[in-house]
Amino acid sequence: MPARNDDLHGSAPDKCEIALLLIDVINDLDFPEANQLLRFARPMARKLLRLKDRAKKAGVPVIYVNDNFGRWQSDFRRQVQHCLRGDSRGHEVVALLQPEEDDYFVLKPKHSGFFSTTLETLLRYLGSKKLILTGIAGNFCVLFTANDAYMRDYDLIIPSDCTASNSAAENREALTLMRKFLKADTRPSSKVRLPAGLKKRR
Repeated sequence: MPARNDDLHGSAPDKCEIALLLIDVINDLDFPEANQLLRFARPMARKLLRLKDRAKKAGVPVIYVNDNFGRWQSDFRRQVQHCLRGDSRGHEVVALLQPEEDDYFVLKPKHSGFFSTTLETLLRYLGSKKLILTGIAGNFCVLFTANDAYMRDYDLIIPSDCTASNSAAENREALTLMRKFLKADTRPSSKVRLPAGLKKRR
């Protein structure tokens, strides 16, 4: 059951054995293959929004693990606003998946959400042992984060309909690798079981 965490002086008040990670979904998609990726990112975002809504109702902490896009003075909320602009190719995806006040976020400088970030510390205070990994791109940042999570002994759920890559084939290949070598559960998001019970709003 989700619970309150008194550690970190209330800085990470949630406590739950499972956490939902949204990887690089706050993204302006400003790169050459973006239009190709966007074909798959739009339907993925709709499925992920439903999963996020279910997670919030179950009291599962939601963590945005997002690239800083080489901007070492990045501000996450400013990044959200930048990606919501009409001239951003990613604005539809970001509009669907923009964070709420009680969500967590971690900025990362490289592919993996664990590399040179506070993610591991946050997960330890949350008490999370199982991670639901979602986002963009399935064959890069989701894969690299999953690999590092596996080496840290986390159980992994990577819903097959909540990751997107430049092609369906590349996404399937990444899911197959994560299922085979990282022991990931890749069932569709609608089949993912979450804790029972409603979260008390802070």
